[in-house]
Amino acid sequence: MRAVVQRVKEGSVSIDGRIHASIEKGYVVFLGIKAGDTKESTIFLADKCSLLRVFEDAEGKMNLGLKDVNGSALVVSQFTLYADAQKGNRPSFSEAATREEAEPLYEAFVERMRSVLGNSKVTTGVFRAMMDVKIVNDGPVTILIEGK
Repeated sequence: MRAVVQRVKEGSVSIDGRIHASIEKGYVVFLGIKAGDTKESTIFLADKCSLLRVFEDAEGKMNLGLKDVNGSALVVSQFTLYADAQKGNRPSFSEAATREEAEPLYEAFVERMRSVLGNSKVTTGVFRAMMDVKIVNDGPVTILIEGK
């Protein structure tokens, strides 16, 4: 399991031209689930993302987390994080989990983040939907976190 966490000034997900979810200051988390991932790796990664400290404190050091800055998280499933383009020009997605395997882990990830940050502080895209994601990256700050 892997997450790409982007610190944002704002982010939103639109489906069919309509905004489905949006946040202001916080993180947009792109979540990729690999075949064989477990509930334990989901909890580990959700906790890492929830407690990540990449907002500046009074001294300008990345030392504050979402709770410290009253931020929110927008979680978007993204199987393409497990694309393999080593051979040829068309990526293979054979490492990505199947829909049946990935969806419950995605939901568990979101629920774990909500339990840490609060229900109102975590919103999502729609699993398997074609989405337009708009991000105003802050910094830019982008962190890749791998599950155990």
